[in-house]
Amino acid sequence: MADNTQSTIVGPSILINGNLQGDEDLTVLGRVEGTLSLTKTLNVAESGIVKADISVRNAIISGIVVGNITATDSVEITEAGRMVGDIRAPRVIIVDGARFRGAVDMGDLDAARASGPMPARTVDRSSIVRTTPMAASRPIPSRQSPPRPPPPRVVQSKPAPTSIPVSAPATQKSAAVPAKPMVPIAAKKKIKKKVVVKKKD
Repeated sequence: MADNTQSTIVGPSILINGNLQGDEDLTVLGRVEGTLSLTKTLNVAESGIVKADISVRNAIISGIVVGNITATDSVEITEAGRMVGDIRAPRVIIVDGARFRGAVDMGDLDAARASGPMPARTVDRSSIVRTTPMAASRPIPSRQSPPRPPPPRVVQSKPAPTSIPVSAPATQKSAAVPAKPMVPIAAKKKIKKKVVVKKKD
């Protein structure tokens, strides 16, 4: 009876590396690496880090767990919990806000169909929804590239009207040049010849 109330605590400054076995509850505030095998409950606090393959009756994760968990009763990941690994237990609880990456096995298919198919489906849908928005944001920049060719068409239409006024003043100068050397010069020469003929008489 006294063994049911016993509990072991791994302090925040303690690092344990190896194979741990026990018949009492274990609370991890520090760091544990290796293998854990307990007949009762494993409680990983928010400051605790466990990198091991775990075999327990119950597991409550509020810290970080990297490894696979096999539980005979239940596994719960709280809002502050983070886990990377696979879970095998008849009951799995993942609170909103928790982060989980892995697979969940809740037992035989016959037992799942009869009693609890709903919790297994909610776990799979929550993990899929968080990963899909990252892939949807990638194809957007390719659609913004085609609207670039229209600006060069506006630049070519502006220099065309500048060539028209250049040719107009050139025609006015050429018309004024041939008007000077015409009839008045020949008329003066003929008058001088007639005056000379009258003096000889």
